[in-house]
Amino acid sequence: MKNIIPLASLCTFLVGCVASGTDTGAPGIAGVVSEAQFDRWFPHRNSFYTYAGLTSINDLYPDFANSSDMTVRKREVAAFLANVSLETDNLVSIESQKPETYANYCDPNDRFGCPAGASAYFERGPIQVAWSFNYKAAGEALGYDLLNNPHWVATDANLSWQTSGCYWNSANGPGGDGGNSHNAMLNSNASGGMGETIKHINGKLECPSMGGENTASRDARIERYKFFCDQLGVSYGNNLGC
Repeated sequence: MKNIIPLASLCTFLVGCVASGTDTGAPGIAGVVSEAQFDRWFPHRNSFYTYAGLTSINDLYPDFANSSDMTVRKREVAAFLANVSLETDNLVSIESQKPETYANYCDPNDRFGCPAGASAYFERGPIQVAWSFNYKAAGEALGYDLLNNPHWVATDANLSWQTSGCYWNSANGPGGDGGNSHNAMLNSNASGGMGETIKHINGKLECPSMGGENTASRDARIERYKFFCDQLGVSYGNNLGC
């Protein structure tokens, strides 16, 4: 896990920490967050993380951030950005900088094995996807052989964003409401919410309800979510914690 920047410090990286939600009538994330807002919120991001790559998620997942309820749309964008900003140090890190952990993400007894090498399946991309089975699932969904070429997630901007979009929209992960993070945010007025996305992404490490102990990381995700909700001028919904 990357360094955790407190919310108070996060604002120092931004220009104009004021509510600035967008409603252009465009579908998906482009109708919630403009490129100018994205640039303002992540002024120090790695140039690899493009706005075009972010919005390309909707090319494959048109329902992403596209609820008929603008409140729900904004919450989903806020939750997604909160999670990816935590995972990547505000969109700075493209892949894990801890080579000593790379081999931790290979299980030779897994049905897919580790054909690209025992140290090839470490965290990459906005959600820091790891393990051969996650690369396999994302590759099949997106039409790329990521099982044998996991490094592509760190070299193709659109593919990198789309891999994280795939996890967000389809992966159950350790568990949580609705079967995936997308559905969890669609249910943010009921049994879902930000806390349920944390369960899907890193629940076993961060959520006490699942045996997780890294509550500092959980709390940082929640604070980032609140920040982006405030920026978009939207309420937080249910179940912030986990």
